[in-house]
Amino acid sequence: MHTVFSTKERHPFLRDKPLRDELHRYLGGILSNLDCQPLIIGGVEDHVHLLFTHSRTATVADVVKELKRSSSAWLKAKESDLAGFTWQAGYGVFSIGQSQVDDVRTCIAGQEEHHRKVSFQDEFRRLLERYDIAFDERYVWD
Repeated sequence: MHTVFSTKERHPFLRDKPLRDELHRYLGGILSNLDCQPLIIGGVEDHVHLLFTHSRTATVADVVKELKRSSSAWLKAKESDLAGFTWQAGYGVFSIGQSQVDDVRTCIAGQEEHHRKVSFQDEFRRLLERYDIAFDERYVWD
């Protein structure tokens, strides 16, 4: 599963790279606890990408809910200036085949370079279009 979600209104809460790297490891721990094997986690100051194998015992919605709930509480407790931190309400989850894993890994590993040229919104639109998912802009961004 390739999962993507942003901070509320794409606020750049995650500017600090060491904190962001620690968050990615924390998200990996949450996935492991849910019997989802994390393959790679990355992102930039306003969103994350997670590539993981999906557990046979948890729904996608439950996995994402726990990722957001636990990581949000962890961030708020970690840094006093993150007391107002929140993730966006929505998320994107894209099921990929084994033959796509290396390409998605490369995409996630290159997020910092990629986002020097492409906004989160443009990247997310491209993902939705690539997977042929109809969307209404009024309901995608929060």
